Amino acid sequence: MLPLIWLGVAVAAGIAAYVVAWPAWRAYRARDARDTNTERYLAWRGRASTREGMTGEERRRIYIGAALAALALAALVAFFATS
Repeated sequence: MLPLIWLGVAVAAGIAAYVVAWPAWRAYRARDARDTNTERYLAWRGRASTREGMTGEERRRIYIGAALAALALAALVAFFATS
């Protein structure tokens, strides 16, 4: 029974990592793509701009997602070790 609990924890943590981190990553990449187009336009006009990077909220969500993914990986290792 214990291996199934570890497998459940691994699946739940993996899903939670995806739900938490993926929207933040997509928002960052979409903004980066828009900024790239804006930078090209401003460079064409002779006014280059600087890139912002991730917002604090996006960075926090990515870190939480990475921690949950690490938990999922550890639970998966525990599943294989106990089964």
